[in-house]
Amino acid sequence: MEIEAALACLAALSQPTRLEAFRLLVRHEPKGLPAGDIARALCVPQNTLSAHLNVLSQARLVVSARNGRSIVYRADLARLNALARFLAEDCCGSAACAPADSLSHIKCESPQ
Repeated sequence: MEIEAALACLAALSQPTRLEAFRLLVRHEPKGLPAGDIARALCVPQNTLSAHLNVLSQARLVVSARNGRSIVYRADLARLNALARFLAEDCCGSAACAPADSLSHIKCESPQ
């Protein structure tokens, strides 16, 4: 991950509602959640949530797919993994260490 991409992800997650929405979607992998369910769970109006989901989508932290009349959102776990690895890549001066080593074994993946 390049620094610009990491900054986009961190900026998108720097707002409380967006961070809560993203964490909610991570908990609901691999099925994801319809936008209306996310809005109800977070107690925010759907139009407000739509703006927040758009920011997360632009940062490529969430993906969406139409399911009938609903749009279902899912966390992009590959992007989450890339961000975590980017943040820890220079841990302990780039020497082998437990935190960086443990991140290399994280394989959050959603079945396709």
